[in-house]
Amino acid sequence: MDPSTKLTKEIEVLKQVLPLITSHKDRNSVSQVCKDFYHVERCSRTKVFIGNCYAVSPEMVARRFPNIRSVTLKGKPRFADFNLVPENWGADVHSWLVVFAEFYPFLEELRLKRMTVSDASLEFLATSFTEFRALSLSSCDGFSTDGLEAIATHCKALTELDIQENDIDDVSGDWLSCFPEDFASLEVLNFSSLNTDVSFDVLEDLVCRCKSLRVLKVNKNISLEQLQRLLVWTPQLIELGTGSFNQELVPRQFQMLESAFDNCKNLSTISGLWEATSQNLAALYPVSARLSFLNLSYANLQSSALAELLAHCSNLRRLWVLDTVEDKGLEAVGSCCPFLEELRVFPAGPFDQDMDYGVTESGLVAVSNGCRRLKYVLYFCMQMTNDAVATVVQNCPDFTHFRLCIMNPSQPDYLTNEPMDEAFGAVVKNCTNLERLSLSGLLTDLTFEYIGKYAKKLEILSVAFAGSSDLGMQQVLEGCPMLRKLEIRDCPFGDAALLSGLDKYESMRSLWMSTCNLTMTGCKELAKERPRLNVEVIKDEETDEETDKVYVYRSLAGPRSDAPPFVVSL
Repeated sequence: MDPSTKLTKEIEVLKQVLPLITSHKDRNSVSQVCKDFYHVERCSRTKVFIGNCYAVSPEMVARRFPNIRSVTLKGKPRFADFNLVPENWGADVHSWLVVFAEFYPFLEELRLKRMTVSDASLEFLATSFTEFRALSLSSCDGFSTDGLEAIATHCKALTELDIQENDIDDVSGDWLSCFPEDFASLEVLNFSSLNTDVSFDVLEDLVCRCKSLRVLKVNKNISLEQLQRLLVWTPQLIELGTGSFNQELVPRQFQMLESAFDNCKNLSTISGLWEATSQNLAALYPVSARLSFLNLSYANLQSSALAELLAHCSNLRRLWVLDTVEDKGLEAVGSCCPFLEELRVFPAGPFDQDMDYGVTESGLVAVSNGCRRLKYVLYFCMQMTNDAVATVVQNCPDFTHFRLCIMNPSQPDYLTNEPMDEAFGAVVKNCTNLERLSLSGLLTDLTFEYIGKYAKKLEILSVAFAGSSDLGMQQVLEGCPMLRKLEIRDCPFGDAALLSGLDKYESMRSLWMSTCNLTMTGCKELAKERPRLNVEVIKDEETDEETDKVYVYRSLAGPRSDAPPFVVSL
């Protein structure tokens, strides 16, 4: 067969196959085969994921991909969630919207995380894209409910409005009334993180009209009686975020609520449940066996209440709880949830040595004994031992995400007083598919030696209060070929450790270091040796530290032009 004819047939096949490939990583790989594949991929792509808004310019995105309908854009470093990134650091979405309005007037979806979004930007978005359908804002800041009014008023074809964990100026709940009276297209509505009351009559009328609504997450001001009325209109729901779950109900009210849940035959996810009581949780029993995800991170449940509920939740795959459930509650998890794949245990409040609740190594071991399919754990605990972690990963070797946070920094194995090196050594030796790892406890360079030697699929590593010398960081950078993000705080790593990654950083997405032993000289040397990297030093005005925080990331766009005075771009 003539080579050109063969290539033409391959391209025709590719055009048919590409719409079935949803992974941006896989599509990137396709585009690198040859120029013809590159052209077909760029023209056929309708969705783009940008993990760092400063890694590329919006103009570059528009030139590369002419037919984008959906954009996912991330801004600030993840440590912004811990208030380690100063206010006004950047990541303003407006310049992106201006370019999109010119090149993508047909844009339908925008999903933003840790971006700064003003009310003016939301109004611009609402009035510039006539086919706009889906807006998701997660951990964003800079806007108020006035901006949501603009979205509700102008986006006539909106199917998704997801407002999750944002720093928002919650002016009023009147924004819901801005949806037109004939508006009925919503499929996803999440305003669970807003604090103000909304008009329940307006909300009920909106929910009643939206017959395709499959995700509804309300805020904690919605009462159980109101929730029951909403459920009557939405038996098709797949995900539900409830309001407050602690009112006293008379028997008839409880029966009506229980019946409403029972009528939701497709419900698989429940969250919210603020301050839930064990009596009211019983209303979930009719639907509990159908649940795959239960988020109790807003419910200060005791162990007995959790055990009673989980006895009905035999098919759970994901569970989030507060540490108020204690080890006894986690024993119930191990006994009742054999198919569990993800467990997250969050602290109910700031760590206090004298706190009379919390979870320990016993709870995690109990879960691992009964939940052998566990792949993801985020565990905030009071104490831990090397033997306990070794037991957990022997029971559950399929972990892809292992995030352990011992709340007292630099705490050793409390039984032997030894460092926690062997614990994390056991994790990386047993869990060969590990992608994400968070370290805590007293750790020496031996932990990092284990990571560099065994964690060959590790993509994200988060380190705090750990290590003995520069050697630890060097071993990770030299030994982890898949590493994309390295997050370090309060560790004794200095210039030698930083510069040991010269051959690594251009293949990574980012490096974050704060409160380490870096100097401006070391940071300048990195910038000089690797000019394609953006090396940003974030000065701490209170302590006058020149290199308190350093953020390093690859960029095709060069140094950013919107850096505030406290950010020095080298």
